[in-house]
Amino acid sequence: MEELIKTDLAEAKAAIDNFIAEPATLPAIGKAAALCTAALSNGCKIISCGNGGSLCDATHFAEELTGRYRGNRVSLPAIAINDPAFLTCTANDFSYNDAFARYVQGVGCKGDVLLAISTSGSSANVVEAAREAKGKGMKVITLTGPGPNTLAELADAAICAPAAPHSDRIQEIHIKVIHILIHAIEEGLKL
Repeated sequence: MEELIKTDLAEAKAAIDNFIAEPATLPAIGKAAALCTAALSNGCKIISCGNGGSLCDATHFAEELTGRYRGNRVSLPAIAINDPAFLTCTANDFSYNDAFARYVQGVGCKGDVLLAISTSGSSANVVEAAREAKGKGMKVITLTGPGPNTLAELADAAICAPAAPHSDRIQEIHIKVIHILIHAIEEGLKL
């Protein structure tokens, strides 16, 4: 068991080291943080979406912004598209590929930010949400696996994790980036 644990931790460390070594990584995270900070400074909001574990990450991002991260501060306007009644209604009446886009269509506004998360970068419902957001004049930040991919190509700031044998390594990088973004937003807003 200890060997399995050691191997998993070594794989996670290697994935993060590869991510940091990629020249596009730090500028993309910095740009994403700046887009979020600007939107919130201008009275706009952040909407986040993803499937499965990525939806859990999208929800974690929104709850850290509306609740608290490292310390008490004012609540920030962030929403994860995670209402099961809405998602099942939309999937039933339209299609699952339309679910996130319909939400962005109804709730998103020019100046808002969409954080779109997909380990593959090709989840049709997340891609459609990004397209809808771009059409509304929103900024799009993507967290994906290796680029180029469809979702990253739609982004104002594309943060692409390196190739990995399994999606868990990509998701581990995504949650690290989410925590960095929240920290950077708080610093940028002087909270």
